Amino acid sequence: MDRLSPERRSWLMSRIRGSNTKPEIEVRSMLHGMGYRFRLHRRDLPGTPDIVLPGRAAVVFVHGCFWHGHACKRNKMPKSNAVYWNEKIEANRRRDARKRRALGALGWKVVIVWECELKRPEKLADKLQRVLGD
Repeated sequence: MDRLSPERRSWLMSRIRGSNTKPEIEVRSMLHGMGYRFRLHRRDLPGTPDIVLPGRAAVVFVHGCFWHGHACKRNKMPKSNAVYWNEKIEANRRRDARKRRALGALGWKVVIVWECELKRPEKLADKLQRVLGD
């Protein structure tokens, strides 16, 4: 059973942003510091990627561990309304896979950055350099 009223839950959920999130801004700052130049949220590409590096034909999605079903300790399923959340997260995962396939078919490299990876910025920078570097 939800401890919050439907009105309070609705208000709380309305505060969850889909773009320009703190993790996304951290990744953008890291990429910029590494010398990469990019565009944001290009709607003409499948899935409207968070970060687009047109010169490298690469896109970066910054995924929240909970919302996209990452297998890490940050991803704790709620005990209430578990069926709803399992279906919701699984639908997100299927949608993410469709986006990756569509972008790959168009010749784009796809990089997924998980929210938990921001805890180790040096390791994340190495990953980004390996995938995006010349």
